[in-house]
Amino acid sequence: MTRWRRINRWLHRELGYIFFGMTIIYGISGIALNHHVAGHWNPSLVMKTDTLQSDIVGASEHVKQTQVKQFLETIAEQKNLKHYYFPDSLSLYVYLDNGHITVDLESGEATLTKVRKRPFFREINFLHYNKPKKVWMYFSDIYALSMILLAISGLFLVRGRKGVAGRGVWVVMIGILIPLVFIAWHLWF
Repeated sequence: MTRWRRINRWLHRELGYIFFGMTIIYGISGIALNHHVAGHWNPSLVMKTDTLQSDIVGASEHVKQTQVKQFLETIAEQKNLKHYYFPDSLSLYVYLDNGHITVDLESGEATLTKVRKRPFFREINFLHYNKPKKVWMYFSDIYALSMILLAISGLFLVRGRKGVAGRGVWVVMIGILIPLVFIAWHLWF
């Protein structure tokens, strides 16, 4: 085995070991964020919505603070009250520590939405979005450069007919064409 092949295998193996954890984190959070953008779910938050009936009815100018507090007592949310306001004369919006309530002042129908942080996904998305900034940005840049090196060094791991000099070139071309076709389809057609 030639010296450059030994160096290439060593580089590919060591970078693969070092960045295994990061690849798993970015892979899982990437899938989660793709589905978030598509509107399938929120990977950082869990939201639960319930429909309730409130006794708060009438125009907003007639609703008193005591009525709001009494309603919150009946649903065991009085300790979570942050504040409330009236977006219009027939709606009440109540902010809670972990959610909110909307009340239709004509019918008294209320919607309680409880929000909590989704464990695991929230943390890995924190890294994926580069929320820590500074040092994490440089680590992410090193990771991205390492992924480029892994891709290039991976091309030369296998020799012969199955390597990049043989059928591998066609597989590489397919891998290059897929994103190009996707970009062309969505931007120009």
